[in-house]
Amino acid sequence: MSARPWQKVNDFYAEMVQGRVSLSDLFRKELLQTCAVHDDTEIIEDIHENDIDSAPAKDRTGRWARVTFKVLLSYHGGSFQGWQKQPGLNTVQGIIERSLGKFVDEKKTQLLNEKNLPIEGCVVVAGRTDKGVTAFQQVCSFYTWRKDVKPQDIKSTINDAAPGKINAISVTEVSREFHPNFSAKWRRYLYVFPFNDGKEAELSSQVEKDLNEHDYAFTLDNGLHDDKDQIEAGNKPTRFEVSKVNQLLSQLEGKLLSYKMFARDTKASRNVGPPTECFVFHARATEAILPCTQDGSETKIMCIELVANRFLRKMVRVLVATAVREAAAGAEEDALLKLMDATCRRATAPPSPPDGLCLVDVGYTDFDKKICFIS
Repeated sequence: MSARPWQKVNDFYAEMVQGRVSLSDLFRKELLQTCAVHDDTEIIEDIHENDIDSAPAKDRTGRWARVTFKVLLSYHGGSFQGWQKQPGLNTVQGIIERSLGKFVDEKKTQLLNEKNLPIEGCVVVAGRTDKGVTAFQQVCSFYTWRKDVKPQDIKSTINDAAPGKINAISVTEVSREFHPNFSAKWRRYLYVFPFNDGKEAELSSQVEKDLNEHDYAFTLDNGLHDDKDQIEAGNKPTRFEVSKVNQLLSQLEGKLLSYKMFARDTKASRNVGPPTECFVFHARATEAILPCTQDGSETKIMCIELVANRFLRKMVRVLVATAVREAAAGAEEDALLKLMDATCRRATAPPSPPDGLCLVDVGYTDFDKKICFIS
């Protein structure tokens, strides 16, 4: 998939972080044939106005005296090596925590000095994004025992840390009990898949290779495709229909999706620990258009919108790549569901590039399909 015009997607996301374009610009109604879309201008207010225990308490004492702030963030994935702070790497968390060091309380400052550690804040995030993944409305929190820190101070400091690459959309004081990750009820992602030079949906070289080698043979053996004669005759699928991708994905709605087959860099199964499956609220695909670039050209794209209560590492990108592969192969409607019964992760496709992925938002109220772009 690396041969596709990903730079145009990166440029769009960079403009989005700077507030020059919106995700809803991808869905101009006159260019859509079958799916309705919804504007994103009210998303921020809708999904965050009733956060769990969002109202700050008054007259707090003891361990409840600390002040917790919720930060709504936008950042450009192509400018960073992921969210999580790592030594020697340029990460979103690393930059934000260094910038928030000026708001650390005196007691913690003294403790850090005694340990010869840098004076940095500590942020908790709703979902750690991988290298290259953009965020439109990521949610994180920061707390301090200082009483003089104001939301606007935090917002200005974060925005000065990496201008044009990280944007603090809003900062609000919330209850100490608020947790960006554990309080969340759902996460929404959008994947932008660009087509080459405005052509129809052609299969990428990586997915085509995946079809022609072991993965395709594996799914044939498990009865997911019925065009074996065509494959043996050497007629390899090289195109896919966006409507077919939408059909495959829509079967996941209201279902539990196993991490076993669709996640990566994790154990395929475990008997203890966090849940090993997620509940899919929404899974759809449609054609759209990237706004004009500097050379005045437009790029046809496929947008995939996924909403679930949680996702594991690389899960969205594996799901996108696998849906494209199965659509090209003419798979049955329930092909993605059947893959959960496979015994080897090689039955699913390698993850698609991170360039196309964006964490749209995180919800703290019950999921409502009305907020979705694609219906």
